Amino acid sequence: MTQVLPRDCWRRVGTSAALALIALSLGSPILAADEEARPLYNLKEAPESIRDLLAIQKALQRSLPRTRKATVSIDMGGGSGSGVIVSKEGIVLTAAHVSGGVGKKLTVIMEDGTKHKATSLGLVAETDAAMLKIEEEGSYPYVEIDKEDTALMGDWVFALGHSGGFNKERGVGVRIGRMVRWADQTIQTDCNLIGGDSGGPLFDLKGRLIGIHSRVGASLEQNMHVPIRVFLRHWEKMEASEFIGEGPFAKKPVAFLGVGTEDREEGGVEVKVVGKETAAEEAGVKVGDAILEIDGKEVESKEEFSAGIKELKPGTKVKLKILRDDEEIEIEVELGEK
Repeated sequence: MTQVLPRDCWRRVGTSAALALIALSLGSPILAADEEARPLYNLKEAPESIRDLLAIQKALQRSLPRTRKATVSIDMGGGSGSGVIVSKEGIVLTAAHVSGGVGKKLTVIMEDGTKHKATSLGLVAETDAAMLKIEEEGSYPYVEIDKEDTALMGDWVFALGHSGGFNKERGVGVRIGRMVRWADQTIQTDCNLIGGDSGGPLFDLKGRLIGIHSRVGASLEQNMHVPIRVFLRHWEKMEASEFIGEGPFAKKPVAFLGVGTEDREEGGVEVKVVGKETAAEEAGVKVGDAILEIDGKEVESKEEFSAGIKELKPGTKVKLKILRDDEEIEIEVELGEK
């Protein structure tokens, strides 16, 4: 089921968001008496008074310090995105198109500029959800997850991210808005997002993580977030570094040996080309070698050999029986990735 706010409400929501930011210069706000109940400002189509704006201001100010500390920039090596730390051990949630796959080496940059090496864990290709782990042991700032999935249509929310890449002087960018569309695998807000925000966190005004930025476009209609419920459904598999499903946000890596071969009349295949800096070159495979077997199975044709390699995962170690200078030798190769 998908829910959408009325079209004419977009203008009122956008205006009220701007008013909320202006209200940051005003005095102390007043919140609803029942802190545990849904705040009154979430029940209104738009703020009706300065009292409402001050309540939104106080909630945002109270949540920002800890949420900003846990929001990180992710250096992908040629690009950057954002993420958020969700455990003191350094588990980071981000978007699958930011993590770049499973087992990728990345750099996580804290708001103060401190850098940590990280490795991408699992991802969900269909919905753009992904998980990283900071390699260095330590106690990291982290945010609370809305495990009860309490966010509702029209709720006030705020988005954080390292817009345009890491900038220590600017720090983490803050955008405030409302939930304007809700579906099972995606949510939409009117928070303005740009490049570099992808993978960053979306919070309710209590500072609980409710989503991760996914699609970032030129217009509000193109800005989408992955609901936290998607991460919770696949949490254990992502922690186990599984590549989950098929989809547009990530492609399964293909194992790669790095040789060009031709069929031999005597059986097996002859190596005609060995690619530079490939798994084959690193293992010592040479032009002129005849590959007779792979993991004890006879090689009958180059098509069969190539197809067999592609069925394996990058990082898999295989044993090749090779005929070289009339002598049979065995070489172990750790397959690369294409």
